[in-house]
Amino acid sequence: MIEINLIPDVKRELLRAKMMRNAVTAMSITVGMIAVGVAVALGLIFGGQIALEALHDGTIKSKTRELTSIEDLDKLVTIQHQLATINKLSSERQADSRLFDVMTAVNPVAPNSIKIATLKLKPESRTITIEGSAENGYIALEIFKKTITNTTVQTTQNGQEVKQPLAENLQAGEASFGEDANGKKVLRFSFTFTYPAELFSKTSGSVVIATPNGKVDVTDSRLGVPESLFAKKPKDASNKEKN
Repeated sequence: MIEINLIPDVKRELLRAKMMRNAVTAMSITVGMIAVGVAVALGLIFGGQIALEALHDGTIKSKTRELTSIEDLDKLVTIQHQLATINKLSSERQADSRLFDVMTAVNPVAPNSIKIATLKLKPESRTITIEGSAENGYIALEIFKKTITNTTVQTTQNGQEVKQPLAENLQAGEASFGEDANGKKVLRFSFTFTYPAELFSKTSGSVVIATPNGKVDVTDSRLGVPESLFAKKPKDASNKEKN
């Protein structure tokens, strides 16, 4: 007769089950401790945020009370804003009066000098339109145009001299003969050209107009408005000639 002893196998299974139970229990305890630690850390962070927000709120309220206690605070703030606006506008404002010095500098000498009837400056498009007359006819007009196209604007930027043409994209208008206020026959003309932004900018330092005949410093508009440069717009002549 053969007998099989099953007790050792059962005992081994029991021991294995106990070991697994102990491992699961230990792991559960570890995970639980980690979860508790995370919860505590989150609680500390959340509590710190609440405390910090409360501190900032208290500071804001304190500073607000200090500001509201200042007499005429709204007037002071308005004045500061206006001063800042004035400074900005002053730096952006153009020295438009330089235009008269520029026109004097580019006007040819007699007998080819011209008279200006209308002078238009458009900063938004950076264009100058000249309507005038010339006693010496087309010869004077061509000399005037060539003088303008051969004139440069010299400015100082970062200690360096910069040269740019006074006129670009010169567009001629209608030219025809008429009579001035004294009844003399004159050539009426008009044309438009684009000028460099630095010409009238107050941030360009010194501004010098260099013509084929010399240089003129127009930075502070020293020459003013020359009366000899301007004249009434000529009227139609009895026998008008067109270009």
